[in-house]
Amino acid sequence: QVQLEESGGGLVQAVGSLRLSCAASGRTASTYALGWFRQAPGKEREFLSAISRGGMATVYADSVKGRFTIARDNAKNTAYLQMNSLKPEDTSIYYCAAAPFTGSFTGLSRPDYWGQGTQVTVSS
Repeated sequence: QVQLEESGGGLVQAVGSLRLSCAASGRTASTYALGWFRQAPGKEREFLSAISRGGMATVYADSVKGRFTIARDNAKNTAYLQMNSLKPEDTSIYYCAAAPFTGSFTGLSRPDYWGQGTQVTVSS
């Protein structure tokens, strides 16, 4: 069992920055790939980025590539999403998710665990 808790959301002006954190707990938390998703009202959940269990492999959606950076501190069992150059269309609830990592991120197409989400609002 893995528990995920996001933090760091809030209100920010356009072109500003935020850093989200995802604290993972559970005996096997460090063995999971961690990913970030978001879902705005009336829209489907969107994959943003993921990082392998060791932190050596990362992947980004085109919509955030070059603006968002994912990182991981396994000593703290925490993943981060640094979000720069934020736009009003980035306004959403951001979720952390975990899935077994077996050399690829395919597990994150159907994550085993989800956090409760954190709201990010970008004003124009």
